[in-house]
Amino acid sequence: MEGLKEKVVLVAGAATGLGAASARRLADEGARVVVGDLDLDGARRTAAAIADAGGQVVAVGFDIADEDSVGELVRTTVRTYGGLDAVHINAGDMGAVSRDTDVVDMDLAVWDRTFAVNLRGHMLVTRYTVPELLARGGGAIVYTSSIAAFTGEAARPAYSATKAGINALARHVASRWGREGIRANAVAPGLILTQAIQEGAAPALLESLLARTRSTRHGRADDIAGMVAHLISDEGTWINGQVINVDGGTVMR
Repeated sequence: MEGLKEKVVLVAGAATGLGAASARRLADEGARVVVGDLDLDGARRTAAAIADAGGQVVAVGFDIADEDSVGELVRTTVRTYGGLDAVHINAGDMGAVSRDTDVVDMDLAVWDRTFAVNLRGHMLVTRYTVPELLARGGGAIVYTSSIAAFTGEAARPAYSATKAGINALARHVASRWGREGIRANAVAPGLILTQAIQEGAAPALLESLLARTRSTRHGRADDIAGMVAHLISDEGTWINGQVINVDGGTVMR
């Protein structure tokens, strides 16, 4: 892709899964990557794989729910590479998802934790990265949303509400700073077959989920990584304020 070589990209939430795949893709395209995650050991493993493939990368531990930690992550990125060109915000507390039942039965702590990570945390990373992007004359922010923001589900109300909030956050950033060179978009994945899902889900369940799409296969982490890279690259410079579904045609809008 055009315009990724030597760009400094922070991936906030990249120890495993979609974030790790995006960090690898960005490094493969020549970007200088910071792999940030609460799971520092996981971040280091992702960074080591990128480095072994010849990429430029550092791993940094941080907690997206803690403002001081987010600020230090961004400062470390700028100290390491001299600036910041783009950020992919992908963090989430997946442990809370299994307890995100419905608004009657849910432990209120699950709601609060989900918002602290999925929405407040994404706002904090935005708050600390926008000034650095402006200092470079602009840049790109890509958020990980979800089709859960659109579909309406009998469970996961906190998760779905935060993803809808992320979509609104992306539009706010695009509207406020778009004319100053900042692009903000969100990628809304459908079901992605991570290793954990492949190992734990029953084949019949996976078949029924595939039947809800307009596709011949389930999603892969690399499908999301490709869209993230495109939105950050120079090939995506006229895309701003959009929520792009990458879901095999599950949601059409």
